[in-house]
This record gives sequence, C-alpha cells and structure tokens, in this order.
Amino acid sequence: MTDARARGTAAWHGRIEHVRGSDLGSDTVQTSGMRRYEAISGKSVGSERLWMGRTHVGPATSSGDHHHGEAETAIYIVSGHPVFVFADGEDEVRVETAPGDYIFVPPYVPHREENPSPDEEAVVVIARSTQEGIVVNLPSLWADVGRPAES
Repeated sequence: MTDARARGTAAWHGRIEHVRGSDLGSDTVQTSGMRRYEAISGKSVGSERLWMGRTHVGPATSSGDHHHGEAETAIYIVSGHPVFVFADGEDEVRVETAPGDYIFVPPYVPHREENPSPDEEAVVVIARSTQEGIVVNLPSLWADVGRPAES
C-alpha cells in the first residue's frame, strides 16, 4: 500500500467490532420481570449514536412499567409472543406480536412487556437511537415522565 493511500484511508476507516452472542453484558439498567443484555453501546464498542441488545421475558411474566427517555426504540421479535402495553388516554392498549414482527416505541412513551405464554420465553432484539440503554422505571403507565418541553 502506498503512503498516500494509507494516509487517505486512515482518517475515515474505522474498525469493525464483533460482539459474540455469548459475550453480551448484563450490566445495564434492568426492569422487573425482564433481563436486558447489552451488545452494542458506547461502553461496549464505542458507538456514538446507537444502543443494541437483547431482552428476555420469562414465561407468564410481566415487566414493570418504564420508558426509554429521549431514545427511539425499535424491537424485533425473535421468539415467543410478547405483548407490548401502553396507555392511550384512559385506555390500556395491548399489541400482540409473533416472531418476525417489529415494534416501534417513540421517546418517553411509558410501556411494559408481557409474556402470556405459560411455558415459552420471549426474546427480542432492541435497537435504540442513543449510545446507552436509557431505562426509566415508572409506578404506572400513566406516570408523569418529565418529558422536556418542545422548543
């Protein structure tokens, strides 16, 4: 490789990071009823605008109510049939899913995950628009989330 070529690529070529499924970290904020595992984050690989990981919800389990702050959250259902619950006015809305489905959770939306199956774990892959996995646990779906005022 020529010196000019090496200098030209050094400024914009980074390295690909590989995180094995067996090496996911569980040192993240947790919500009762579920277990989050961090794969891609500022802490694990130096990401600047992305967090990605996997969540497990055991059979016949419901997570606590929570939101993810400023982060947009995308969820891919790997296995099981988790139900995503959120408040719409005074109503509780339940979104039932199956493997291969996707869910989008906007910033600051209180929600919870439920796994109604008596014997099958639900596993999902999560991507967030922040480098860390923001989790704010709440007393209910109707709790004040302290969303910043829009400018």
